[in-house]
Amino acid sequence: MRKTAVVAIGGNAVNRPGEPATAENMIKNLAETAVYLVDMLDEFDIVITHGNGPQVGNLLLQQESAKDVIPPFPLDVNDAQTQGSLGYMIALTLQNELIRKGMKKEVAAVVSRLVVDENDPAFKEPTKPVGPFYTQREAENLMKEKGWKMVEDAGRGWRRVVPSPWPLDVVEKDVIKTLMERDVITIAAGGGGIPVIREKDGTLRGVEAVIDKDRASALLAIELDVDMLIILTGVEKVYLNFGKPDQKALDILTVTEAKKYLEAGEFPKGSMGPKIEASIKFVEATGREALITDMTKLKEALEGKTGTRIVKE
Repeated sequence: MRKTAVVAIGGNAVNRPGEPATAENMIKNLAETAVYLVDMLDEFDIVITHGNGPQVGNLLLQQESAKDVIPPFPLDVNDAQTQGSLGYMIALTLQNELIRKGMKKEVAAVVSRLVVDENDPAFKEPTKPVGPFYTQREAENLMKEKGWKMVEDAGRGWRRVVPSPWPLDVVEKDVIKTLMERDVITIAAGGGGIPVIREKDGTLRGVEAVIDKDRASALLAIELDVDMLIILTGVEKVYLNFGKPDQKALDILTVTEAKKYLEAGEFPKGSMGPKIEASIKFVEATGREALITDMTKLKEALEGKTGTRIVKE
């Protein structure tokens, strides 16, 4: 029996630090990423998820620059645009790598909507920074004109903050399941998905929010009932005291240990925290394992030679 996995690729798979965010660079980086993903296919059927934070940020900057000519789109529409463009680039580079390896597999990108609760506490306390920096005067005007919440960001200017609610359901889950069953490599829930609210009559309404892509990946992995959640990031293993002289690599982390370290602040909210959180959610819901590692070490990690596995107990 072949195994199944949701594989969440990190931002470094798309853009390298300090590198211009051109389409050419993104395709070059994703072509490298595709090599590691295709290497999995002898053993796994996979669904791929990805982030979109920098790309949405750049899109918001473009729209801000052209706002007097073309009205800016709401955030849920921008989520959809970046899901589409990144989904295309991932599909393109993956398909090309499959052709190079002589493997006959189809690839499809599904623009995905994720249901959130309009009563989620995140809507009362937006925390996720998005878009360009503004002066204090500009920020005050935007708060009055658009009702945005703006915060001062570490002396660099003022930025809009939006809610980051927990995802509850993947609208397209049955479509994605069908594609998996037909042996199609599927790209889904990109950038955490497009946040939508389900109304009492069953209709859907897009909302201005950002869903964490690791949370979305865990939910998708649970709903698809896969064997493993794999989160690819910029480090080979999860560490305690990361970046300090006494940092300690973790090979195996139980859910109990993960919760304890998370509560103690070992895993920062802006980096490893959401990955640990997502892993806990998947492992608790399924009893199966999550794996966190660097993309370049994926083969060794799947063989049990490196990476950090989050397990039930």
